Amino acid sequence: MENNKNIIVIGTSAGGVEALSFLVSHFPADLNAAVMIVLHVPSHATSVLPHILNRAGELPACHPKDGQEISPGCIYIAPPDYHLLVKPGYISLVRGPRENNHRPAIDPLFRSAARAYGRRVVGVVLTGVLDDGTAGLQAIKLRGGMAVVQNPEDAVYPGMPRSAIENVEDIDYILPLSEIASVLIKLANTPVEAEAEKPVSHDIEIETDLVDMDMETFNNDDRAGTPSSFACPDCGGTLWELEQKNLLRFRCRIGHAYSLESLLAKQSDALEDALWFALRALEEKASLTRRMAKRMRDRNQNLAAQRLQEQAEDALARANVIRETLLLGKTIIENKFNVLEEATENEE
Repeated sequence: MENNKNIIVIGTSAGGVEALSFLVSHFPADLNAAVMIVLHVPSHATSVLPHILNRAGELPACHPKDGQEISPGCIYIAPPDYHLLVKPGYISLVRGPRENNHRPAIDPLFRSAARAYGRRVVGVVLTGVLDDGTAGLQAIKLRGGMAVVQNPEDAVYPGMPRSAIENVEDIDYILPLSEIASVLIKLANTPVEAEAEKPVSHDIEIETDLVDMDMETFNNDDRAGTPSSFACPDCGGTLWELEQKNLLRFRCRIGHAYSLESLLAKQSDALEDALWFALRALEEKASLTRRMAKRMRDRNQNLAAQRLQEQAEDALARANVIRETLLLGKTIIENKFNVLEEATENEE
């Protein structure tokens, strides 16, 4: 592949199938770039995105094989439950630690492309919730690449584009979806300026190697960031705070990584799970003590039966408090993404 801005990496989430279909339909058959895509999908789902994009446009789309050579004019889509990483000349698929509660995640793709190809990379963030892709887009900019972001007002879900705009300096293009394809085609035919490559930072190297399950990195205590007071929601290990310009993120020893918003979302889920466990335990305790009280009454052990009945009523009262909490919090839990976005809009 010639030395143009011809490594295009795209990240999207909610609303992404429609956005990708539209974008790909405007790519020419002779596009002078390789396109890599991460769309958030459940780990155990079957992805039909290659089939959809093959019908939408002229470029061949596929789930690549591990080690597959990168070719211009092809679209490579991360398969479910695998991170898609870009290496010099080929693609790597790994089942490394989740980032921002996702595998595949957008940040590992962007970060690995920035490490491998520097100023030849164009990162694109489309519609989606929360903020996966922001840290990876920042890594692309730190290596001299280009950043293209869908205008939040044009996105079905503006969370990811808005996060990228607010946290990444010098976004090159903020565009409606209808204008992004023409810009990418233009950039794919734009030679990279003849200047020294910006170096790969130590933090980018470590984070890429952790996702890639590099054993030397895992066995090395030289970690990016500083230990925080928070525990990893996935494994319980200490989270390290990572400062990348004005962006604060967290990563544990074995590689699970979170942005502020994804960590908050994960903790909200963990809190709800804990409340359901507590509700179940109290309901079971009430049921068991009622049964024991009945047995005591049948044996004319009325004092013991009364104590057990009081314990049952106490357990039920506590269970009702938790049940009311869950019911009152249902709307907040179901709409936590909207709450985060509304808070951001109010700040603006």
